[in-house]
Amino acid sequence: MLELRRLRLLAEFARRGSIAATAAALGYTPSAVSQQLAALEREARIPLLDRTARSAELTDAGRRLAARAEEILGLVETAEAELSAQADTPMGRVVVTAFPTAAVAFAPALANSLGDHPGLTFVLRQTRPGDGVRLVQNGEVDIALIDDWTGKVPDQSPAVLEFFHLRRDPLVLVVPDGHPMSDPDRPVDLQQLREEPWMAAPPGEPSRQAVERLLDTVGGARPVPWEFEGLHTILSLVARGIGITAVPALALAAGDQGVAVRRIPECTLAREVYAVTRRASVRRPSVAVTLRAIYAAAADVQPASPDS
Repeated sequence: MLELRRLRLLAEFARRGSIAATAAALGYTPSAVSQQLAALEREARIPLLDRTARSAELTDAGRRLAARAEEILGLVETAEAELSAQADTPMGRVVVTAFPTAAVAFAPALANSLGDHPGLTFVLRQTRPGDGVRLVQNGEVDIALIDDWTGKVPDQSPAVLEFFHLRRDPLVLVVPDGHPMSDPDRPVDLQQLREEPWMAAPPGEPSRQAVERLLDTVGGARPVPWEFEGLHTILSLVARGIGITAVPALALAAGDQGVAVRRIPECTLAREVYAVTRRASVRRPSVAVTLRAIYAAAADVQPASPDS
């Protein structure tokens, strides 16, 4: 009999491609992963991995079993969801991961809404951009709140996942109070802002790429003199008059003081915000009620209104 826990390890190895990466993803030591996969080979009575001194890769039999393992794990999750659905009452632990601005924006409404379900334990974690889909697919979290600047993430993701669109989050200009462009009656002119001290996330971050694309529309700007991790850090520095920035509007949901928010004329740069979960999980009452709470939070959150 093949053990389910070892099949999960094999499926994770197929996704990661190495024992070290599998161990890091699941919180095991590499030797523990190697031992468990060796035990699975003994259960299967056929080599599943082709090992060398420095690496390991799946054999043909290993690839076939890894594909079957994904199916088996999906069926087990479906069975668990069906049993859970019989109870109707949301109970147990639901783990949600979110990109930082969504975590800050949605947390108050989620805490208020889900507090009505005493049998539910709600866990909200922040994660780096791009990790949410993987964490849901691997079963490490139940729901992920993700942002998508490309418009392609749902179509390029595995069919076992289901995406729920929450809102469109446009890029807005943020300047300190008292800055000439803080006057809502003054038209925003990006040409006039090219020589301003712009602040942005480090290169490669989606919000940084959006700022660069924005400035490219007016011929580019001088190199960004200030780079900071975290949009909330950047906003706090703008409030102190150190520079200006452009960020997704949701980043201002916490009600940052000392800044003015302006709509950018003819700017179509925006990200789409989704909740993603495994299709089999949607039937679980605990996941279903959490998704409804997320929908409500996304609809109710009010970032600072541009030009107000």
